[in-house]
Amino acid sequence: MRTRDRVARALHEHGPQSAVALGLRFGLTPAAVRRHLDALIAAGKVCEVPEPRGRVRHRGRPAKLFALTELGRAAFPHAYDTLATAALRYVANLAGESAVREFARSRAEELETRYATVLGGVEPKQRPAALAAALSDDGYAASVEEVPTGAQICQHHCPIAHVAAEFPQLCEAETQAFARLLQTHVQRLATIAHGDGVCTTHIPAGVLVGGEVAGRRGMGALLRPRREVARAGRRTRSQVRTTTLDRERVDREREVAR
Repeated sequence: MRTRDRVARALHEHGPQSAVALGLRFGLTPAAVRRHLDALIAAGKVCEVPEPRGRVRHRGRPAKLFALTELGRAAFPHAYDTLATAALRYVANLAGESAVREFARSRAEELETRYATVLGGVEPKQRPAALAAALSDDGYAASVEEVPTGAQICQHHCPIAHVAAEFPQLCEAETQAFARLLQTHVQRLATIAHGDGVCTTHIPAGVLVGGEVAGRRGMGALLRPRREVARAGRRTRSQVRTTTLDRERVDREREVAR
């Protein structure tokens, strides 16, 4: 296989990468890799993409990342995608959209069952990384990026992107499975199926309470003491006002008695 084809395959299997990372993978200098990337860019098969949202940058200029375009992805076999898409169309025509949703849910539950064995004994803060590793083992080339508002699981490759482009129920069911596995609310920000370079799932920052991520109940437990202090403060101020009024009334009665 030509080096240029190996570079394209690496981007297909592992998602966006820098020239330095590709050079390390193939034992080439960044300049040599860049020549192959330039040729792929000229052919419309590769493009530069921004760094994932919130990635912590080190000193110096940010690294340029390269990813396959839709034309570049099309160069790889998609026979399975064609068959799967045709099968889901048949299901939709025969039994309706609800049957497609049920299939998507069943597929997501199967993934969830397998991943649950991996995440079972993992601390809450480490679950996103463990989930990303499990996804990578299944060919999703996933990583975790820290952002100011939490963390993001970035899937740089999607084996079912062509199918999910027509049947987004697959992405929706997968997102719900992630939420159950991580035991917190998550939000899907972008998908390769809809034309984005990376499938991005946002995990909001949580407050750790006894080793668990605080949900609405956990946050309520944290805020409750503050509310009680505030109420106590209001009661104290009310008592002060009442005492002041009582003293004024006593003073008036004494004046009348004199």
